[in-house]
Amino acid sequence: MRVRSIFISDMHLGTRGARADMLLDFLAQVECEQLYLVGDVIDGWRLRKSWYWHDEFDQVIRSVLDLAQAGTKVTYIPGNHDEMFREWLGLEVAGVKLMREAVHHGADGRRFLVIHGDEFDGVIRYAKFLAYLGDWAYDTALVLNRWFNLARRKFGYPYWSLSQWLKRQVKEAVKAIDRFEEALAGEARRRGLDGVICGHIHHAEMRVVNGVMYMNDGDWVESCTALVEHEDGRFELLDWAARQRAPQQVREVVPA
Repeated sequence: MRVRSIFISDMHLGTRGARADMLLDFLAQVECEQLYLVGDVIDGWRLRKSWYWHDEFDQVIRSVLDLAQAGTKVTYIPGNHDEMFREWLGLEVAGVKLMREAVHHGADGRRFLVIHGDEFDGVIRYAKFLAYLGDWAYDTALVLNRWFNLARRKFGYPYWSLSQWLKRQVKEAVKAIDRFEEALAGEARRRGLDGVICGHIHHAEMRVVNGVMYMNDGDWVESCTALVEHEDGRFELLDWAARQRAPQQVREVVPA
């Protein structure tokens, strides 16, 4: 697949839940002119607590560096889990440019704010201890999710995200997602932009919020999704886990 731009985030390399295998498969099969890494690529929070790293994580980093060396324009926007790299903002390392945020100019002339999004998460901004507690609970859910899917695979069932399902059952989590989306769309509108592209909440979405296009590229822990821009300026959410199950199963939304 050849596309104009790719937006991926929340790989959380350094955690046991990271789906580096699916990400490597994606990077091997999709070519682009521009690649945006929209935060939480490496999970510094988890690595500070206990070191977990394997060869597939190295392969992901090498794949990104190879793309940069081959001419792909790579922009890295650190998130809250890899905030240590925010000290390097403005630098270009091995062809990868580190930025706090970016404005992406679409093929059809529209302009989009590209930002991780943690700045618009009230828990991260005002009660970080709750964020750490939530991170522990989330990691526990991912452990359960891994064992749950091992059992499903044993009986011939496809991958299914238990943690995503749990989040959808909690009304307050749904409200928090809505507030997050409205806040990001409002910031793009305030700046006179046509839309916003972000990550952070692990909830892939494309929808118009108060006249502004909101797009979240999801994550590579639970949903294994990426946002891509085609040559004509059309955006599409790719569900890579679904494509592995059924190559034609793609979720697409064409902006108005």
